Amino acid sequence: MDVRQLQALVAVAEHGTFSGAAKALHTVQSNVSAHVARLERELGVTLVDRQSGRLTAEGAAVVTRARRVHAELDAIRGDVARLGTELSGDVRFGVIGTTARWLAAGLLDGLREQHPRIRTVIVEASTTSLSLQLLSGHLDLAVVNLPADDVELATEPLFEEDLVLVAPTGHPLAQRDRVNLAQLGDYPLLLSAPGTALRDELELQAARAGVRLQPQAELDGVRLAASLAFQGFGAAVLPATAIPTYVTGAWKRVPVRGLARRSVGLAYKRRGMLSPQAEGVAAIVRAVVRAQATDQPGLHPALPSST
Repeated sequence: MDVRQLQALVAVAEHGTFSGAAKALHTVQSNVSAHVARLERELGVTLVDRQSGRLTAEGAAVVTRARRVHAELDAIRGDVARLGTELSGDVRFGVIGTTARWLAAGLLDGLREQHPRIRTVIVEASTTSLSLQLLSGHLDLAVVNLPADDVELATEPLFEEDLVLVAPTGHPLAQRDRVNLAQLGDYPLLLSAPGTALRDELELQAARAGVRLQPQAELDGVRLAASLAFQGFGAAVLPATAIPTYVTGAWKRVPVRGLARRSVGLAYKRRGMLSPQAEGVAAIVRAVVRAQATDQPGLHPALPSST
């Protein structure tokens, strides 16, 4: 029995279905089913009634214990952090550009105050690039768009972020107080390159609504698309953090009805353990999100409150 099996069962209990558990854990349903099945074989009992999706009596008992196990694991980490020696060493940390804009300064401040002997390299890149660097071992952890496509990556959500339209004031879409996906399909847009996380998510949501997006230009970088939109070259659908409050000009921010938020979280290799110094960086990232995310328009923290 391992922690992932217990985590899968707790997620099924909390979300009611294997698919709901998979979504919450940012993995695929087959992984959740496999973990629960292995746990059932090891214990020799049925933990989840597959027809109703409800826990059996044995499953409920295991979930109660599993929650205590998770609480104890968190306590162990806290004890080690308090009693251990000062953290030191190198950490290679990746972050998507729109989040780096407000997260990096808080992370560096936190490291200077709490772990001055940790040497951190911060890499700004797309989710696709950061995921590959995690898998190859070039990065220890990263902040990326969720869900992660590769099952070898473990993830935890940090926050959700609104996707909004930025349009030059003379653009037809800027004449509206709110637009929908169908209206987005009527005009060419500045879009991220095909295969990037944001473009894939926009295309998926548009396809579900029966809408086909028209590229005015396909750009390698969300911040480049934002800069061009601010300068009046076209309209773009952007994450909220790509629209700093200090940027002014002849453009308008327009909410998009029916467009789901994007999810952003920490990612690291599933196999092995994070080094103590990488755990220290992760803890500061969580603290910065708790402290600053509510100051960022359009962000919605997904972390539990600190105790």
